[in-house]
Amino acid sequence: AAPRYATVLVIQADDFDWQAMFQGVVLGDGRLVRVVQTGWESLHVHADTYTRTGVCVEVRALAPSASQPLGLPMPSGRCVTIHPDLVLVRNEVVTPTQNHKGCLNGLMFAGVPGVNSLESIVMGNERPAVMGVLHRIARRLGEDFRVVPQHFASSYRSLMYGFTFPAVVKIGSAHAGCGKMKISDHHQMSDFRSVLHMTPTEHCFVEPFIQGEEDLRIQKIGSHYRAFRRRDVSGEWKTNTGTAIMEEVPVEGRWKVWADEAAQMFGGMDILSVDAIVEAGTGKEYILEVNGTSTGLHPDYAEEDNGYIKELVVEKLNAL
Repeated sequence: AAPRYATVLVIQADDFDWQAMFQGVVLGDGRLVRVVQTGWESLHVHADTYTRTGVCVEVRALAPSASQPLGLPMPSGRCVTIHPDLVLVRNEVVTPTQNHKGCLNGLMFAGVPGVNSLESIVMGNERPAVMGVLHRIARRLGEDFRVVPQHFASSYRSLMYGFTFPAVVKIGSAHAGCGKMKISDHHQMSDFRSVLHMTPTEHCFVEPFIQGEEDLRIQKIGSHYRAFRRRDVSGEWKTNTGTAIMEEVPVEGRWKVWADEAAQMFGGMDILSVDAIVEAGTGKEYILEVNGTSTGLHPDYAEEDNGYIKELVVEKLNAL
């Protein structure tokens, strides 16, 4: 008999070979796992509610690191159309230069199961929604879940910051150090407000600048936890943009609580990381943000952690 396949769409164009990782995996119903690995920029999605097809995803190119999908050869320059059983999202939907919400919304409209859930990815793209949930958790847990104080402004007109300086401004859903600026005083804030006027569709966050002794990243993949400390060695106040030393450390109980609370956001997240900063002088830990399905992996542990992600995908495929 011809082999049967469960088709997994993996959105990761920057690294790894997911078809190779799923080599030899057989699901409970006897199907093999076919992986079509690509990037958001190589996708077209269309879906309907009046045919049995439901959703069609046109893939114009495989990711450079990807093997050929099982039973579905894709010579260079050839497009294929697939009907994914599940989508694994490992790349950002929105970056400073690209916005692929249209493809994400199409997959969500069609009800394609995801890791993480597509609902959580949609909400995770909206920083005000993420931070609003974190502040609600902080009000419930108090000092055990300390989140950096923030001011939200829907536009330049409502940017009336009344807290301490220096401060940090973040435009829109700032990404990987982009769209962020350190403001020394109210004179600089006035200048920044005039710049924000040039981006009328963007909201803005302002938060007090915290002089950091080190950064923390608490990672959760399924039931597996990791914790990392990152120390800047280049003098950058944005430690994720300069040179830093990052080391794994034992997972403290309070950090596990942070990850468990974040994992319940937006109906649940299987893959996430919580970023925090440790204030110099006081040792106080302030949560800065939560990253979802596209959270990066430490190179030294990526192989093992990708194995945990693979287990999540297999578990969900067997449950469909």
